[in-house]
Amino acid sequence: MSIFPRFLCAAPVSGARRSCVSLRLNLRCLQLSSSANVSNKTSSRCYTTPAGTKRVRIGCASGFWGDTAVSVPQLIHSGKLDFLVFDYLSEITMSLLTAAKTKMPSLGYAPDFVQIALAPFIHDIHKKGIRVVSNAGGVNPLACAEAIQEVIKKAGLDLKVAVVTGDDLMPYRDSLSQVKVVDGSSGQQLPKTLHSMNAYLGALPIRRCLDLGADIVVTGRCVDSAVALGPLMHTFGWESNDYDLLAAGSLAGHLIECGAQSTGGVFTDWHKVPDWDNIGFPVVECSSDGSFVLSKPPKTGGLVSFGTVAEQLVYEIGDPRRYLLPDVICDFSQVVLKEVPGVDGGAVRVTGVKGVAPSHDYKVCATYMDGFRATAVCPVGGPRAAEKARRTADSIIKRTKRMFKQLGLEDFSSVNIQVLGAEDTYGANAHTKGSREAVIWMAVHHKQKKALELFSREIAAAGTGMAPGLTGIVGGRPRVSPVLKPFFFLHPKSQLKVDIHVAGELVESFSEAGPDASEQEATPTSAEDVPDTDLPSGPHSYRLEELAYTRSGDKGDSANIGVIARHPLFFPYLKKHLTSSMVEEYFSHLIQPGVHNAVTRYTLPGSHSLNFVLQSSLGGGGVASLRSDPQGKAFGQMLLDLKLKGLPDLKSLVD
Repeated sequence: MSIFPRFLCAAPVSGARRSCVSLRLNLRCLQLSSSANVSNKTSSRCYTTPAGTKRVRIGCASGFWGDTAVSVPQLIHSGKLDFLVFDYLSEITMSLLTAAKTKMPSLGYAPDFVQIALAPFIHDIHKKGIRVVSNAGGVNPLACAEAIQEVIKKAGLDLKVAVVTGDDLMPYRDSLSQVKVVDGSSGQQLPKTLHSMNAYLGALPIRRCLDLGADIVVTGRCVDSAVALGPLMHTFGWESNDYDLLAAGSLAGHLIECGAQSTGGVFTDWHKVPDWDNIGFPVVECSSDGSFVLSKPPKTGGLVSFGTVAEQLVYEIGDPRRYLLPDVICDFSQVVLKEVPGVDGGAVRVTGVKGVAPSHDYKVCATYMDGFRATAVCPVGGPRAAEKARRTADSIIKRTKRMFKQLGLEDFSSVNIQVLGAEDTYGANAHTKGSREAVIWMAVHHKQKKALELFSREIAAAGTGMAPGLTGIVGGRPRVSPVLKPFFFLHPKSQLKVDIHVAGELVESFSEAGPDASEQEATPTSAEDVPDTDLPSGPHSYRLEELAYTRSGDKGDSANIGVIARHPLFFPYLKKHLTSSMVEEYFSHLIQPGVHNAVTRYTLPGSHSLNFVLQSSLGGGGVASLRSDPQGKAFGQMLLDLKLKGLPDLKSLVD
């Protein structure tokens, strides 16, 4: 096609080397239109991706909006990078950015990316020839790009900024009266109080921006791993049906997308991780065959080991054989992680991932207004602190309910009271009952804002009229905020137009048509593998922490807990003894009543791991949850205390 020249050559400037960008692209899955001649839009930097390229280095400097600012200079100066990528977005972040744009149309992106990550280091990025990819555009990527252009102009540089748009479905809300939800059923109506709708785009638009010579790529909503897969597709010329390679690139992105979580952050053996204050951020060195090594810059804190990488492998996944992405369905079940000796700070080689054709649909996250919430957090000290805290919270709720009735207001939609320090989140598994310090966590939901404003005013009165030892209200009077609940559905790829903007102009639009009919999607897999019943038993008991690492995360109102055997010989015993029914019983107090078979277990034999998915376990999840742990971050830690009984002497097996 004429709009895909064989080579796109960037114009050289004095002293700069001249090179060309190959535009090998599988057109099977694209329907394209071009609206500008991008060859006229050049920058002073040129890139080459020769066929013999063997490795590319990608560093991730941000796992969320609010990550540390020390990651960028560390990776720029010590990472030896080809690409620097940033992941800023989560469902909660998208809700916050949507609210910001509603108040001010020029907002809606992550300003930290522009002012903290790029502006101070733009000269270093340019000098080292590092290309940048980020989803910091949020719900306003064009405004983000404009702010970046101002930084570039002020620095006196000539860098090309490309933008991906098209993920926002709000302009089409009137034509989406009926949608197909994620479980496959169709005909469901969208919520009436719709606030935002964003499709999770893939890596192909990012790859296209890089093919067009972009120095910096900004996207809106895309899957987190796409910021790494896009550069790999561009560099190695991977086609859209190279499914094993796309799965490998997606796994590389998955392992680094949360920043320091793969380099020792939130690691089960946290006490073995040195120098948190200078923790190293992840770098993947990827080969054209899909294999890669994960490490971190030298002379930084943190740790890269089998355990740290395996924990990130199982983070926020469901069925490991069907990890669904727009570009590929990944099979992580046979992934092998092998430590590389002799590397400062540690390194792990990753192989064994497989992929098959993706779905014809994009996943879409919509948010809708669902009343208001407020949270009061109050420390309490002295004897019987937990008892005083609980009575204080109950009394405040009782008083405000009576006031609601007198004013003709409805009751609270929901109330959540926890006493932090009394192990309320552990339910029947709690050990501590008599702490002399406790913290009230009191969160409430109501349809009307004025009802919660009344509630907020009544908190301070407890300081003089209720329990002794209440030391204050953390953050002052509770703020009343709107609740934006998520609603997930599927949207045909062929009905969504993705736009590519370069240097402020729309240059291309395309729709993905999905895989060919002959390329079937992966079939669903059975969850619970049959354990080895011939394993010996014995008189020994072990806390799970003695046998395994754990990490937990969230997807909407569901949590997942990954459990990784510390030694391959422990894995068969974990499969036999750590069942889905045991985990469901352990967390039964947190699972929504009436949900049957709420816990599903999957196996990852390649990494000697189990993955448990706990449905309806987060009280709504995200901003909709009133709990102190709305994302299940502590679930994995809680499970470490579970005792497995009737085992032989497993430590002797390792010795």
